[in-house]
Amino acid sequence: MQIAIQSRNFTLTDALRSHAERRLRFALACCNDRIHRVVMRLSDINGPRGGADKRCHLQVMLTGMADVVIEDIEADLYVAIDRATDRAGRTVVRQIDRQQTLLKQCRTILSDA
Repeated sequence: MQIAIQSRNFTLTDALRSHAERRLRFALACCNDRIHRVVMRLSDINGPRGGADKRCHLQVMLTGMADVVIEDIEADLYVAIDRATDRAGRTVVRQIDRQQTLLKQCRTILSDA
């Protein structure tokens, strides 16, 4: 799984990059073989004005399936990363399960024909 982390309107620290990579690898570990690439875009929407404006945008590119896109906005960027990666992990598992269910149904229909 390739991971790309990009930051907009602020400098990405080593601690933040390490936290983001660790959370992504943990949340997506069960589906690692199905994931081609993950792009995380971190941004500070309002700049120095503050507020709940730290955005974590995730795009998980799956092999042979549609991309999973998740976005979370919080006052704390670490919280936004945590919530977005957790949601991404659950969504990817659900999408893979759906695909496997559809494949089983198609095989059943074809074998009955």
